[in-house]
Amino acid sequence: MLTQLKMSLPVIVAGAAIAVAPVASATSMFPAGGPPGCYDPAGTGCAVAPAPAGVAGPQGAAGTIPGGPAGAAGPQGAAGTIPGGPAGAAGPQGATGAIPGGPAGAAGPQGATGAIPGGPAGAAGPQGATGGIPGGPVGSAGPQGASGCIPGLPCAGIPAP
Repeated sequence: MLTQLKMSLPVIVAGAAIAVAPVASATSMFPAGGPPGCYDPAGTGCAVAPAPAGVAGPQGAAGTIPGGPAGAAGPQGAAGTIPGGPAGAAGPQGATGAIPGGPAGAAGPQGATGAIPGGPAGAAGPQGATGGIPGGPVGSAGPQGASGCIPGLPCAGIPAP
């Protein structure tokens, strides 16, 4: 393990240097007027990008970064999204979230559910739980008992005592 770490350390250091280089050179990369789209109310050129738009008040807050994430929060909950990326919401009745093309789920007072596209999915609540894997085992359990199936084998069920 130590030998592997010693051999990997130069690669890790080089990767970190490459990752930091654009940030370190950002000040010399932009002309005197600043990055494209910068806003300078004084008209003297700017060195920073425009500030994100947002509003806040007694009922909550909302904000967005142009072309980037957006969100809102208030007494009834919060929600947010990243364009082309994850989105979610949460409030007194539960929460939900999804990643485009990826997992999604929801949870609340009556239970929870989740799924991975092409993969496992399941749900659980006060009356029991169920789940399955495409092409694989599936099963359910609750106050009345449990049952399940494995491909290629007989299904089985067990009643509650």
